[in-house]
Amino acid sequence: MSLETEAVLDRRRMRRRLAFWRTAAVLFVGLLLGALLFGSEDLSSLAGTKQIARIEIEGTITDDRDQLAMLKKIREASHVEALLVFVNSPGGTTTGGESLYLALRDVAEKKPVVAQFGTIAASAGYIVGLGTDHIVARGNTITGSVGVLAQWPEISELLGKLGVRFNEVKSGALKASPNPFEPTTEEARRVMQDTIDDGFRWFLSLVQDRRGINPQDVDGLVQGRIYSGRQALSNKLVDEIGGEAEAVRWLETSRNVTKDLKVVNWKPTPEGTWGAVTGQASRAAGNLMLSALAGVADLASLPANLGRLGLDGLVSVWQPAEN
Repeated sequence: MSLETEAVLDRRRMRRRLAFWRTAAVLFVGLLLGALLFGSEDLSSLAGTKQIARIEIEGTITDDRDQLAMLKKIREASHVEALLVFVNSPGGTTTGGESLYLALRDVAEKKPVVAQFGTIAASAGYIVGLGTDHIVARGNTITGSVGVLAQWPEISELLGKLGVRFNEVKSGALKASPNPFEPTTEEARRVMQDTIDDGFRWFLSLVQDRRGINPQDVDGLVQGRIYSGRQALSNKLVDEIGGEAEAVRWLETSRNVTKDLKVVNWKPTPEGTWGAVTGQASRAAGNLMLSALAGVADLASLPANLGRLGLDGLVSVWQPAEN
């Protein structure tokens, strides 16, 4: 083969490689733009189409800045006539529920807000419902569990058996107390109980103000019991039995929202342009890690409430007790 022929073949191979990488670059940019466009809300919202915004509050509730920023956008969006909040959560941090409650009341100042409860909307999940103007629940939705709790393990005896001593120097007897490395003192327990009672009074005041009932008159409410959707309806903890169709119908008939509007799903966008893409990946990795940890906890037969140890602050969360 002559040198000239070889050079021609090399040029052709080079052009094929360049064509491949150019195509790959175009596809990558297209995927990137797609993630940025579809990561937050439907294209109809970008075009300014009149709609009902839908947000989903699922899993453990925490104080989420991206979620709160999304609610502020919904509040200010002129093309959004109403907000539908789908809740499927056993609860989470009391602060997380409080921040969502306040954000929803801000939205309600400008447009109607309705809640649709899924399988479970308990504790901080119920606080979210209290932030809306109308609550629709399934007949078998688990809801209620009004209350606040704080939990911590104590491993001081185990450490003693292992010959491990935990030393600390602190500025006061109540600093970082209670903690898992020493028996809880009565003073520390009293302070924690006072804090829990304060949060509980706040929670009960929300129920009383938003639902127009005296919590003491509802069987088991102040004791933190749960209710089915039907029981919650009879106790005036929710307004209606049904699903999304009933929630939308209430908006149309009671709040004069335009009929047959499209319900558009809104999702939080992580801060920063690149964060819109990397945030999805990091959340997926975090969920995978939590799943793996849950599996390890299962194998080790650890208590079911171990997962809550990662929640800082007071907790408003429900889970079935183990015998």
